[in-house]
Amino acid sequence: MLMAGCGRPTVPQEYDTEARPPRIMPDYTDVTMPPNICPPNFTVHEVGRQTAVRLSAHDISYTYGNNMNVEIDANEWAALTKAARGGSIKVEVFVEEGQRWKSYQPFAINIATDDIDPYISYRLIPPSYVAYSHMMLAQRNLATYDETIFYDNQALTTKQAGQCVNCHSYQNYHTDHMLFHMRHNHAGTIIVDGGNIKKINTKTDSTISAGVYPSWHPTLNLVAFSTNHTGQTFHTKDISKIEVQDTQSDIIIYDIDRNDISTVANDSNELEVFPAWSADGHTLYYCSAHFKHQADSIVEDHFITHYKDIKYNIYAKTFNPQTRQFGPRTLIVDAAAIGKSATLPRISPDGRYMIFALGPWGCFHVWHPESDIYIMDLDTHLAQPLAEINSERSDSYPSFSSNGRWIMTASRRDDGNYTRPYIAYFDTNGHCHKPFELPQRDPNHYQYLLYSYNRPEFMCEPVPYTAGQFAAEALKPATNAIYHGNKNINATNKHDEERKFKTLSETS
Repeated sequence: MLMAGCGRPTVPQEYDTEARPPRIMPDYTDVTMPPNICPPNFTVHEVGRQTAVRLSAHDISYTYGNNMNVEIDANEWAALTKAARGGSIKVEVFVEEGQRWKSYQPFAINIATDDIDPYISYRLIPPSYVAYSHMMLAQRNLATYDETIFYDNQALTTKQAGQCVNCHSYQNYHTDHMLFHMRHNHAGTIIVDGGNIKKINTKTDSTISAGVYPSWHPTLNLVAFSTNHTGQTFHTKDISKIEVQDTQSDIIIYDIDRNDISTVANDSNELEVFPAWSADGHTLYYCSAHFKHQADSIVEDHFITHYKDIKYNIYAKTFNPQTRQFGPRTLIVDAAAIGKSATLPRISPDGRYMIFALGPWGCFHVWHPESDIYIMDLDTHLAQPLAEINSERSDSYPSFSSNGRWIMTASRRDDGNYTRPYIAYFDTNGHCHKPFELPQRDPNHYQYLLYSYNRPEFMCEPVPYTAGQFAAEALKPATNAIYHGNKNINATNKHDEERKFKTLSETS
């Protein structure tokens, strides 16, 4: 009677038994979660009038149920995860259907011993192709459901001029050195350098564009960017309606202290993009596709008719932090050899692993349902798919947590249209566990939210500035960066290139 008075359901004493786990959304059956994450609320997707769910760990047990929703008390969840750390929480689901109750096969929510970073950030963006309206940069406290908008493009969008905001990035997961771009109205790159907020124009007369895809050096005040000429084409018959292409792209380095830009990779027959520093800052990884322009063709027309021929490999250049010089490029992943395209490399904090997205062609795998996440052991140079993470729909933009124990991806597995953050435990044996969708207070949150989570990133701390502070700086004129020269020493020799890799066809 007391339990009923507190709004808790009573677990039935008599019931029929189903020999399968229940269908729940989000799917948290047999996932592994960090001990410092908020409660994973869910909805039971079975035919019935109401549900009663019991969560237990050791001698602790709680019941939940509100119609078919399960909303877990935060203090009780903390007690459960504390008791289950390194073990699991048992979840029993009962559903009242008609005059009878059903019991489903219990499942576990495993609780790892390793914590997760306290925050993540992402861009919230509605589905769009060539036009856009409202987009925001948001951060989320993983221990609670608290979400904060730290930049909103509507602050500086007018009827005459819109503003795009993108590519938030941090140095070593910390927000005292961070950046994001603004395009079109009041364009520039907002850079937080210690306690200072700067607005920089990284476009120079010697570069293709302003800086685009960023990667912070782990110790130096340097950012590697790609520069890109990006276009889109649309299909009328193919199930994938859009293709995003780079018709030109190079790799540059921006020195924040000196406010200068140097070129790192700008081969006229290569499309170089997606830089990523190693954890020790001694290697710069990036993607590149070989493309030789035919003199009698128009570049854009060639990309439209031959878009499936553009295959990106992953390369690396050594970097000397003292001299700030780069070595020749080394082929790391030869995806083109098996007719695939590798993009978005990220290196684990211990320097042992590289994760990346692999798709059928091109550089924008979020639009490719066939794209999967792969991992390479950089000691053995063996690459294989992360089968536990991958789905039948697009999986892209992988990243490691600061302790290397969690991998986050942007996945469209829910409905094929909206990108959501999925997080998987990556244990010390190099094994990846079943991923879980970012928990929300409302278990039906993802069914109603008409925004995608773009570029989810781990953070050790929240962004210390407000949207108003960033908007005030964005209104100011941008400081022009200065082009310093070309650091692309030891230019690539296509026929005599150092190779320290095994192709994907040999390993997967």
